Amino acid sequence: MSKWLGIVGFTLLTSLMPSVASAQAVGGYAAGCQFDAQALPENGPGFHVIRASRARFYGQPTLINYLQSLGHKLEQAQLPPMLVADIAMERGGPFAYGHRSHQTGLDADIWLRTPPKQTSPRQLEKVAAVDMVDHSLYILTPQFKDQQRQLISLAAQDPRVSRIFVHPLIKQAMCKAYGDAAWLNRLRPWFGHSSHFHVRLHCPPGDTHCEPQAQAAPGTGCGSELASWINDKSGTLSGGASKPYRPTLPQQCQRWVKQ
Repeated sequence: MSKWLGIVGFTLLTSLMPSVASAQAVGGYAAGCQFDAQALPENGPGFHVIRASRARFYGQPTLINYLQSLGHKLEQAQLPPMLVADIAMERGGPFAYGHRSHQTGLDADIWLRTPPKQTSPRQLEKVAAVDMVDHSLYILTPQFKDQQRQLISLAAQDPRVSRIFVHPLIKQAMCKAYGDAAWLNRLRPWFGHSSHFHVRLHCPPGDTHCEPQAQAAPGTGCGSELASWINDKSGTLSGGASKPYRPTLPQQCQRWVKQ
């Protein structure tokens, strides 16, 4: 009898859980969760994970593959390894502090600085960001070089990319460097992205629980749209919200993500 009750209980539990036979991104980028996430290794060809103690290095398989593929491209181009910061928690959902997005395992932050000379776990835990914008003069700093442009270019050319958020001045520099390249459309100006860029992938094909973001307007975005951002020099992020961001999550997420 106890064995039969155990089977019934297990069947009931699994019927309540989302299907995790394959990986799932559930909900929207800023209100969702993920199942069957994979961890990005702390180090690999062309990349290092920073601040690993936060355990924010989990993503959907397509994102983990994207980051590892980008790392290989950097090695082939003889560029320095990239520093990968926040991706998502193992089950996604909102962080205790920081971003509003990064909830479905399809977002990743990549720092624009080069790695420190020593890349031990301890060194990568306390590595500091390098701002590529002089906000008082509103110009790019000398630290923004061709290797940063190449890194962003390689990141943007993958068709899995929906958007890459960069500071308006960085978008302007990319427009000047790459003319009318079609992938420039994926670079979206957004304040607060002067020391890193934020990669967002499309919902994986066939993932019906994932809520896609609206398509960006056609064109490179290097004209009037960018000019409006460049002319607005006041848009910098403050210290962040005074309390944690807590959106209403999809029903599939509510049982498994702590709020």
